[in-house]
Amino acid sequence: MPDEHPRIARERKTIKIMIEMHCKAHHDVKKGLCSKCSELQDYAMKRLDKCKLHENKPTCAKCTVHCYKPAMRERVRAVMRYSGPRMLSRHPVLALLHLRDSRRKVEGGR
Repeated sequence: MPDEHPRIARERKTIKIMIEMHCKAHHDVKKGLCSKCSELQDYAMKRLDKCKLHENKPTCAKCTVHCYKPAMRERVRAVMRYSGPRMLSRHPVLALLHLRDSRRKVEGGR
């Protein structure tokens, strides 16, 4: 998205990488994503498109607006539980930026 705030663009990149890592480790796919992970990624991108907090968006764990449906929230939590610890060694810059974002003061919300 051309006019997208860098914070949201980074969030997109981070969640895509995390879903790819999880899918590769847990599902029998040689290339790309399985249908379930592709569905989750599409859903996450749509949620970011509709995010009302824009550049003030905190990490999902600290967000005051729960925009994911409960079933999808559980799926993304499973992805984060697996991929989160591995991000530091595989994508250290993104992991450190995410950690910094998680310490930001939450603004906006409901």
